[in-house]
Amino acid sequence: MKIAFAGLGVMGAPMARHLVNAGHDVTGFNRTTAKAQAWATATGARFAPTVAEAAQGVELFILCVGNDDDVRAVVTEALPHLAASAVIVDHTTTSAKVAREMAEMAQAQGRWFIDAPVSGGQAGAENGQLSVMAGGDADALARAEPALNTYSKAIKHMGPAGSGQLTKMVNQIAIAGVVQGLAEAVHFAQVAGLDTNAVYEAVSKGAAQSWQMDNRWKTAVKGEFEFGFAVDWMRKDLGLVLDEARTNGAVLSQTALVDQFYAEVQAMGGARWDTSSLAARLQDRTKG
Repeated sequence: MKIAFAGLGVMGAPMARHLVNAGHDVTGFNRTTAKAQAWATATGARFAPTVAEAAQGVELFILCVGNDDDVRAVVTEALPHLAASAVIVDHTTTSAKVAREMAEMAQAQGRWFIDAPVSGGQAGAENGQLSVMAGGDADALARAEPALNTYSKAIKHMGPAGSGQLTKMVNQIAIAGVVQGLAEAVHFAQVAGLDTNAVYEAVSKGAAQSWQMDNRWKTAVKGEFEFGFAVDWMRKDLGLVLDEARTNGAVLSQTALVDQFYAEVQAMGGARWDTSSLAARLQDRTKG
């Protein structure tokens, strides 16, 4: 399949690499040209200096960029240059509103837009084990799935345009609550003078077990917070969640509170720490 991939950052670069390794004809684009050049050198694929050139005649245009405005800009530039009936798959985490806007814009020009945010982080992208939650036309998604399967372990169609982004919001709400619970559990164990390794062995085999506990307990205990998804990005995502909740009336008191806790982590200098750094906020308070 002739594919263009826009956004070759920590997520996009390995995802695009999986496509190349699977034998697809892939052209990469990144706003920072040096990143695109480095990716092309590493994979043996091509890169284009503009979105328009990357999109020229492609059947599948994939993007993984920063925010709503980035998606609008990239899709608007790409659309006129795509093959007829081409599919655009957006892996960026955005608002549901922009997903619906882009779907309408694409359909008006004879193309298809799928909002398809992912879960699994940088490790999932590197290992080809991402979970994809998709909104939009089911047949268009089916045409893209063989390519998406190269870096995904699960792809679930959630409904019409915007449904993928709404599902990602559910994902982030759940993560925020679990990570805050983990941070408080680590903090309590330390303050209580318990052997934190022994505590982990005791509680991780029961109902308290979670992915966050299995992967972040020991690093949080050590004060190590350099493992993937950054606080800045989590705050962006929670901002989308809280904006949507103000529209649909959902009550998200815990999510709003955790968002403010992440603001405190940013103020501590932890903007690029991973999301488990909520534990650092509690450790800092104890020191004070």
